[in-house]
Amino acid sequence: MSTIYSSRIDGRLLQPLQQVYSSQSEFSLESGGKLSGFSLVYQTWGNLNEDRSNVVWVCHALTGNHRVQEWWGGLFGEGKCFDPEDYFIVSVNVPGSAYGSTGPLSEELLPEERFDAFPVLTIRDMVAGLELVRKELRIERIHTLIGASLGGQQVLEWALLIPGKIEHIIPIATNLKHSPFGIAFNEAQRMAIQADPTFYGKQESGGRNGLKAARAIGMLSYRTYEGYKITQSQEDNSGFDDFKASSYQQYQGDKLAHRFNAFSYWTLSKAMDSHNVFRNREGEVLERCRMPALVIGIDSDLLFPISEQEEISKQLPHAILISLHSEFGHDGFLVETETLANHIKQFLNKN
Repeated sequence: MSTIYSSRIDGRLLQPLQQVYSSQSEFSLESGGKLSGFSLVYQTWGNLNEDRSNVVWVCHALTGNHRVQEWWGGLFGEGKCFDPEDYFIVSVNVPGSAYGSTGPLSEELLPEERFDAFPVLTIRDMVAGLELVRKELRIERIHTLIGASLGGQQVLEWALLIPGKIEHIIPIATNLKHSPFGIAFNEAQRMAIQADPTFYGKQESGGRNGLKAARAIGMLSYRTYEGYKITQSQEDNSGFDDFKASSYQQYQGDKLAHRFNAFSYWTLSKAMDSHNVFRNREGEVLERCRMPALVIGIDSDLLFPISEQEEISKQLPHAILISLHSEFGHDGFLVETETLANHIKQFLNKN
């Protein structure tokens, strides 16, 4: 395919540019499985400078996508922390997702690879996909690699794979190895999907009601008691039913079910569970990641607590740890973007 780097014509900055990496070769997976075909949808935004030193690569979270301006607009965009006037911004939709990259509903796959039979993916498989796109774009230096949650897990794995090609990393609200608590939350959500019998019917809408319930469960791990108190309290507390918080959970379930599918949710939650930078590696694993690192945690995060960010910063040779205050738990990385941007700017200016 022909790769286009620029999103500017006659000096005018255009909208982000979506592209597709495709391969007819088998894609081997860490688990020993394989995919018969492989495609990755990705987005570029901005322009490479002459020495190709202005690349910012964004890794998205569980139900995110490559269109970073849609879900992290507080950090990316004109006049923002990462302005496409200054940076060449790349983001890839991970395999297994629901936004165009090869996933459980992809028609390019063999019938025995689709739906609930989609093979097990890991974070390292996702990073192998990132590497394919990096090489396709002929990018030898990444100025800043940033991601939160599942995206942060990719940041750490990729930094271990190509440490000499990445100048700064910013892992946010993530971990070195997924915790038993996090796995338990994901399993509870998958149990909700399994309880929907349509999940096993080989239909694209399969597991839809189970997905709604799973998302409602997941929201409890992404937010906090105080966060719900701020956004879902009611002045009139004399009712017996139809509470604001109840309708909010229903809304979140419906919202995800309209843009995602149960099979991708299942696949990506399993990939998150598999995350372990120490698997099949010996010694002080993160010692090779000697680039400056800004490790950011959220003080109210139930799912990825500050203790996990402290562990990351201890093991990275040149790390700064920031504890971000938020009443909104894990979702604080999407909410507190102004404070987040200030910390990132200070870090990059210093380095």
